[in-house]
Amino acid sequence: MRGIIKKKNLIFGGIALVIFVAGFMFISKTNTVSTSANIVENLSTKKIEWGIKRNDNHEQPDVGSKNKEILEKYNGITLGNKEKKYIYLTFDEGYEAGYTPKILEILKNNKVSATFFITAHFVNTQPNLVEQMISEGHIVGNQLPPI
Repeated sequence: MRGIIKKKNLIFGGIALVIFVAGFMFISKTNTVSTSANIVENLSTKKIEWGIKRNDNHEQPDVGSKNKEILEKYNGITLGNKEKKYIYLTFDEGYEAGYTPKILEILKNNKVSATFFITAHFVNTQPNLVEQMISEGHIVGNQLPPI
């Protein structure tokens, strides 16, 4: 008789545990969804104009005070040091038409680093080229999908 009672207690305990875990997961998921909804609801939909005002005499452009605030808030960089002259070489890679291996070869031969902005399609269809870019010291940038 004791064995039967122990088995029943074990079964009821197991069922209670499953119900507790399922309830906890439901509550956690509900809270996560409502928290995400609150975050989205609190996002500003205010239009932000972005651009630069070009200057004469080859001086750095003016990004505007509002843009400067946003850049400083998020540690963004838009203008380099005007005392040091740098050229930033960037490539937009949306698809591969056979040119990228040659570009990578020329960059490597000339010891030049570049930034490649690539699409998810490029990542998925050209993983070897992406790996080569990274292994040869280039920066690879990719836009994340919206949350």
